[in-house]
Amino acid sequence: MGLSEDPDLQPLLFGLFLSMYLVTVLGNLLINLAVSSDSHLHTPMYFFLCNLSLADISFTSTTVPKMIMDIHTHSRSISTVGCLTQMSFFMLFGCLDSLLLTTMAYDRFVAICHPLHYKVMMSPRLCGLLVFISFLISVSVSQLHNSMVLQLTYFKNVEISHFFCDPSQLLSLACSDTFINNMIMYIVGAISGFLPILGILFSYYKIVSSILRVPSQGGRYKAFSTCGAHLSVVCLFYGTGLGVYLSSAVSLSPRKCAVASVVYTVVTPMLNPFIYSLRNKDIKRAMWRLLSKTVSSQSLCHHLECRLEKAVKVSI
Repeated sequence: MGLSEDPDLQPLLFGLFLSMYLVTVLGNLLINLAVSSDSHLHTPMYFFLCNLSLADISFTSTTVPKMIMDIHTHSRSISTVGCLTQMSFFMLFGCLDSLLLTTMAYDRFVAICHPLHYKVMMSPRLCGLLVFISFLISVSVSQLHNSMVLQLTYFKNVEISHFFCDPSQLLSLACSDTFINNMIMYIVGAISGFLPILGILFSYYKIVSSILRVPSQGGRYKAFSTCGAHLSVVCLFYGTGLGVYLSSAVSLSPRKCAVASVVYTVVTPMLNPFIYSLRNKDIKRAMWRLLSKTVSSQSLCHHLECRLEKAVKVSI
């Protein structure tokens, strides 16, 4: 159904979401380029950050390009295969976002509570294994949702009160009994949402307890500042996501829930690069180095082109 039926708003929505999508992709790619170009940032924390940036790009790419195309073509139809594909990737990268935020909380817990054993505990092998396990769990959750939806019966030409194929909306449209599927969905939701939140809360409980034992105020500030950006992203992601799904249970307007879903599907992935770059001196320093390298390489190419032109003129 999209976000609005007003034809006058369609050009505004098209420009707004196109610009937000471009900012999201460019901002997250810039973080990956900055981290990969600076050897000082080749640490577990920034390794997880790069994977989170790639997951954010993929997460927003499952919904926004289709919505932009629908606004441009004035068509909101989607095939069954397309709907299932969109739902699968949405669940995959949404769950991956959640699990990566949990691994980043564990990384901060080890760095602050066990600093002397950090390099041993957070080895490159373990970091890669954590990301791989997070991806496998996300794939399993996605396919479990897919299998549930495939077992349900629907009417043809149904209307989905959202701007993408949201799993909860598809289950609410089913004609058959959905009790067992709802129970499975709650179990999967606990695995992909509730347990990661518990892991993050436990990690920050240990972190805060460890920071409060630091005698100097400067030491406490320095220890907590390493968690500030991650904690901001966690609050933004889980706060908006849980707020939308809890409000959808009591709201009478599916359209309002769809509009609220824009916050965690579009706005949050767009803000993540700004949160990490503005609150992190290492990231800002790496971005300035990357920018200076780009500018210097362009000036060098221009200088070589000028010398080549002069050489050609002299030879002629």
